Amino acid sequence: MRDDYLREALKVIDDPNILVNVVSTRVKQLKRGNRALVESLEKLLPEDIALREVIEGKISYELPVPETALEEETREAWQRSQLRYHRPIPAAVT
Repeated sequence: MRDDYLREALKVIDDPNILVNVVSTRVKQLKRGNRALVESLEKLLPEDIALREVIEGKISYELPVPETALEEETREAWQRSQLRYHRPIPAAVT
């Protein structure tokens, strides 16, 4: 992995943990045969291709949106209602 690509990619995705996840996911895709979104005159490793794609804005990421309090209350109420109507399975008689 080229250090200069890594430094440039960290300017685009400033959290190293997120960058690692994005790059590793893309490397797996490239190794499975997906085409690169960038062109290069030189032969690059899949890791370098993924970093170049981040640098050039060809790939990005999206963080999950945290649940709002209302959504969480609704989910918890639904779970409670499911538990209320749950009937235990009778034990087998031996």
